[in-house]
Amino acid sequence: MDARFTEEQQEIRRTLRELATKRCTPDDVKAATRTPAGHDLALWGTLSAELGLPGLALPEERGGVGGSVVELALAVEELGRALAPTPLLATSGLAAPLISALGTGDQRSALLPRIAEGALTATLAVPGTGLATALGLVADNAGDWAGGGRAGGVQAARKENGWRLYGQAEQVLDGHSAGLLLVAAHTGGFARSRTLLFLVREDAPGLVRVRQTAMDETRPQARIELRDVEAELLGEEDGDVTGALAAVGDTVATLLAAEAVGAADRALERTVEYVKEREQFGRPVGSFQAVKHRLADVYVQVQAARSAAYYAAWAASTDDEAPVGGLALAQALEALRTGAGEAVQLHGGIGFTWEHEAHLYLKRATGDELLFGPVHLLRDRAAQAAELFAPGPGLEVAV
Repeated sequence: MDARFTEEQQEIRRTLRELATKRCTPDDVKAATRTPAGHDLALWGTLSAELGLPGLALPEERGGVGGSVVELALAVEELGRALAPTPLLATSGLAAPLISALGTGDQRSALLPRIAEGALTATLAVPGTGLATALGLVADNAGDWAGGGRAGGVQAARKENGWRLYGQAEQVLDGHSAGLLLVAAHTGGFARSRTLLFLVREDAPGLVRVRQTAMDETRPQARIELRDVEAELLGEEDGDVTGALAAVGDTVATLLAAEAVGAADRALERTVEYVKEREQFGRPVGSFQAVKHRLADVYVQVQAARSAAYYAAWAASTDDEAPVGGLALAQALEALRTGAGEAVQLHGGIGFTWEHEAHLYLKRATGDELLFGPVHLLRDRAAQAAELFAPGPGLEVAV
């Protein structure tokens, strides 16, 4: 195994860091989150048309660049440093892999090239607040998280003119602005109960999308209401939807881990810069041993999380290793939470103000854990998947 990045991969990092430094200042980020789209459309155009970011991990025959999860992880790490609000995670991390895995040939040919060029943004909508469960990150996703025939889920019914969807989904990433929704819905009644994915266009009659107030304003979310909405089945009825969601969940966790590492690294960097300049008792705050120790602890956590995220990206791109994205995400979220918390504390009075960007990093850590965690369940699920606590030969588990 060669752990070194190629020159092309290093160029992705350099290019995006230069772009983010110029176009994603704290003021730019805050302004972008308050637009109707929730992100800077001009920046998204640059990332799509000039850098080909949405198609970075898509095959060339589908209009993509032909890269892997490693390249996409490096890209989101750099965007994570600036907390740049873009639909990249929802479009290229959630929707595109599901279309690739489950879509028919016609669906892949029609949708993936448009996604690769940035002309179409997409996202995944699951009922209620079960995104982490649907992706298999905190529990087995073979259960009835899609509604199970009960009220509160999303139900799909086959009518004479096609499929129709009824129900509601919460916490849909970029759901208010995405051009295409992949909606998970329960169908088949109790006799053939199953979960399928459906394509819903942004202009479908009966579709209501409401942007929600989220703790992390750099990660826009929406509530999706489906009132007898016309939908197209993604792929075939016998497709392995739960398996595809679990595979995508590992990839998304890997990307989120890389993004959190970038954010934690930047929060630490900004804090180190500040304690070198801020003076107390006639000397820089950073010269005090207690401050040095606290920042050293954060540095160790960030570097460990970076190693875990890079390994998870490599494992996801080789397809011959056990999924480790959830474990990497747990470590990265802890590093970001600690680094952001220290940033707020060590910036003193200014760190608690709305004008300073420190609170944005803390909210990113908390928001991601609410959406994709919590950390202890991510670790518990990883332990279950690895059968870490399975009884050995000759051992019996007391009931």
